Amino acid sequence: MRLEPLEDRHEEPLWDVAQDERVWRWMRVRADQSREAFREWFEAMLAPGTLPFATLVDGVPLGHTSYLNVRDGDRVAEIGNTWLASQAWGTGANTEAKLLLMQHAFEDEGFLRVEFKTDAANERARAALAALPAELEGVFRKHMLVRGGKRRDSAWYSVIDDEWPAVKAALRERLAREARNP
Repeated sequence: MRLEPLEDRHEEPLWDVAQDERVWRWMRVRADQSREAFREWFEAMLAPGTLPFATLVDGVPLGHTSYLNVRDGDRVAEIGNTWLASQAWGTGANTEAKLLLMQHAFEDEGFLRVEFKTDAANERARAALAALPAELEGVFRKHMLVRGGKRRDSAWYSVIDDEWPAVKAALRERLAREARNP
């Protein structure tokens, strides 16, 4: 697995693997519904204020993740807008991407906190965040409008710098287990 800064050259390969509605079920928009919807999503990821990455598995773009809401003055960043094509599910790509992004945030950038938020009803994402392990901080009720105006409650999680060594060890152990048992 590799993360590359998102560029125009990633748009077509990502569109090709973004057709599974399960990928977009919990996202803010349904970029799988049309080429135009995907283009709008892609352009939004390239807008200022987001640091987007294409997630490559065996050299093939199979998803996206990004740093969002970076607050340099507070030394805080969010990791989000993460999706993977279904063929990358269970490969360890998401685990490795989280490890790389948090490692960069804590060790290279000196951040004190990394945040995550997900739809409170998204049990799969919540289980994955708890397994990092990230700390559940609460649910923000009616936090945002998604998918055509539907209200979303968002579950907020975080990892702080004091927790990072244990989280890093847990992620490395999980990746080692996944490599032994593909």
